[in-house]
Amino acid sequence: MEKDDDVARQELESGHEFDPAHEDRTIRFLHKVIRIAVKVLAVLMVLVIVWGIADVIYILYQRLVQPPFMLLQISDILATFGGFLAVLIAIEIFINIRMYLSTNVLPVRLVIATALMAIARKVIIFDFEYITPPFIYGTAAVVLALGLTYWLITKRA
Repeated sequence: MEKDDDVARQELESGHEFDPAHEDRTIRFLHKVIRIAVKVLAVLMVLVIVWGIADVIYILYQRLVQPPFMLLQISDILATFGGFLAVLIAIEIFINIRMYLSTNVLPVRLVIATALMAIARKVIIFDFEYITPPFIYGTAAVVLALGLTYWLITKRA
């Protein structure tokens, strides 16, 4: 818990906070509107998570009952992994929303970690028959940039 407080304090010092006690009435009003919007997004994200879990269960069930019975092809396993990782990414996004609501701080490190998880999901489910080398190079550049950013943020902490 103390580590989370240190991270929140560092992020506050770096200017990623949203001050609900701002002196300008318009900014305070807009902040309240944004907080309501974020709460709506949190509810919607929970619905997406539940829907995603149901979808993974349904797809897995569908693939297992089709002939050959109780056997999964590699493509089925990759599709299932993609579904699992999509749900995990949705959970990470919900945690980002929850942290913002509880601290008024945009959790930059967690956002970068979520982006890393999302790009890792993409890499895991690559279908190398259909993607081009420039797409792979671009994805590698994104992974490198996010990894370096995460390393710099955690090194600073």
